[in-house]
Amino acid sequence: MAASSPDKVVGTLDTFPHLLLNHARVRGDRPATREKDLGIWQTWSWRQVAEETRAMACGLSALGFKRGDNLAIVGDNRPRLYWAMCAAQMLGGVPVPLYQDAVAQEMAYVLENAGIKFAIVEDQEQVDKLLEIMGNGPALNHILYDDPRGMRHYTQPYIQSLDEVIEMGRIHDRTQPDFLDGEIALGRPGDVAVMLYTSGTTGKPKGVCQTHASFITAAQSGVEFDHLGPQDDILSYLPMAWVGDHLFSYAQAMVAGFTINCPESGDTVLTDLREIGPTYYFAPPRVFENLLTTVMIRMEDASAIKRRMFHAFMAVARRCGAEILDGKPGVSAADRLLYALGNLCVYGPLRNVLGMSRIRVAYTAGAAIGPDLFRFYRSIGVNLKQLYGSTETCAAVCLQPDGEIKFDSVGKPAPGVEVRIADNGEVLVRGKMLLKEYYRRPEDTAEAIDHEGFFHTGDAGFFDEDGHLKIIDRAKDVGKLASGDLFAPNYIENKLKFVSYIKEAVAFGQGLDKVCAFINIDLGAVGNWAERRNIAYSGYTDLAQKAEVYELIRQCVEDANADLAHDPMLCASQVQRFLILHKELDPDDDELTRTRKVRRGFIGEKYRVLIDALYSEKRSQFIETQVRFEDGRSGMISADLRIMEARTTPSQAVKKAA
Repeated sequence: MAASSPDKVVGTLDTFPHLLLNHARVRGDRPATREKDLGIWQTWSWRQVAEETRAMACGLSALGFKRGDNLAIVGDNRPRLYWAMCAAQMLGGVPVPLYQDAVAQEMAYVLENAGIKFAIVEDQEQVDKLLEIMGNGPALNHILYDDPRGMRHYTQPYIQSLDEVIEMGRIHDRTQPDFLDGEIALGRPGDVAVMLYTSGTTGKPKGVCQTHASFITAAQSGVEFDHLGPQDDILSYLPMAWVGDHLFSYAQAMVAGFTINCPESGDTVLTDLREIGPTYYFAPPRVFENLLTTVMIRMEDASAIKRRMFHAFMAVARRCGAEILDGKPGVSAADRLLYALGNLCVYGPLRNVLGMSRIRVAYTAGAAIGPDLFRFYRSIGVNLKQLYGSTETCAAVCLQPDGEIKFDSVGKPAPGVEVRIADNGEVLVRGKMLLKEYYRRPEDTAEAIDHEGFFHTGDAGFFDEDGHLKIIDRAKDVGKLASGDLFAPNYIENKLKFVSYIKEAVAFGQGLDKVCAFINIDLGAVGNWAERRNIAYSGYTDLAQKAEVYELIRQCVEDANADLAHDPMLCASQVQRFLILHKELDPDDDELTRTRKVRRGFIGEKYRVLIDALYSEKRSQFIETQVRFEDGRSGMISADLRIMEARTTPSQAVKKAA
């Protein structure tokens, strides 16, 4: 079957299809992709991936997919969904990954905006969503599914199995052996390689068009920076529609040739993480927070001896672990000996439980990570670093060099990236990794990229004395209290969320006389805490309003206030009043984006009665809220929410100055 040999077209390595074919040629037998299915890991080599992708591309062409078409991809992280991206690129098309947990109407907007006619989806659930919205705008002509379970009785002619399409493609490739090679040769580095939609915190999502050149440049920068290669493994479990996953699990894998590993399901990620033992790992702060919460819950349930040993050695780790990881001098011989013993008894087993025993490099991005959380992982020997970027910059603006890690910065500009701070404090970025355009929104493109070629990120930040960039908050969210003191809500929220008992927080204070906050408790952590104290509860709403839980959260808020008291810029932004919400903030209720960013304006409007109560003398406030369930049904949740005062700490910065 010479016609479908991946060796036929290599070309210059300036597009993703060329990169794939080159890996098939130079390391054809090495593992490219793994997937856990029915408890067993399946492996595909680079040669097999190239052959499967080639067949998929030819099958899509036989169905009518052509250069310039957009291909929707919807589902969990699955090998053939990743391969579908490259198949579309081979034909000069553009993959458009969608968030798999989005409800049908959210998908409808993207499908219509991008003019989608072809969609490749994971399973019956995603097929049903597309069928729900067909006829109401999106002009879908073909729905191709990967998983056949539950699809036996779907008889619509436009719904086909991906297996059928791939087999059709093999026949097409045999009868027209030069067709696909010619299509791949037409690809140019300046062609749009992927369209990723922004999270839409303030309005409708925008389609960000990124070229082969921009993503390959960003990927090469990271690969060289952290010395990544074919020997590395990564666990690919984050939404494929998110720019971070596209950079790490697609672009960097294509550049470096390392192996991506797809977990069996979202519920088995931690188990699969331990089995794979990746050398390279990426997760947003929320994942690292959840992992730490799990650890602390388990320690609370451990024996008294184990708890004492854990806390004793963690005190050693906090004192010198990060410095030892960075190879810094000045750590005493006694501390080094204690740390080595702790590594044997606590840190090593803990890394193993977390699936981080083999990690050389771990990154977090997407939101600010609390310095204490950051220090915890580095102190136990995990080389966790921050990066800074956005969908419009291929998630690659700043990186933290080994040995130069700062807990409160996002690092230095990546190679080839120019960063400037505008007069108003906004971070401006210029480089080859910038977006080509917003899809069909030229006015937004012109507004985002100025005449000098700098992209306006919308983030506020500054450079410290060592050239590290520090991000304060979104520029539009940074404001002032009525007193004139700085107010940065996201910074305050991150202080609160470091505590394992707090899952989400929303701070208010712009133009007001004090800072108040909504709190979402972490049901797992607080539920475990309540059970150990024989506090009965019937669910989230009941637990959230317990007097004992309010006292627990009050102490957490006051601890965060004590921490803020040491910050000369934000010491006046301590939380003075708070309430615990009666429901968890949820993307399905439009309160969070699909990447779990707070939709601050929407929350402010939806819960205006609660904000007014916080800034009055009220001690409680009744509220009734409509919620949307996963199956599409709606319901109402009501509760009488308590409002509690929190003690503030006198500014330590003022004391030092005095």
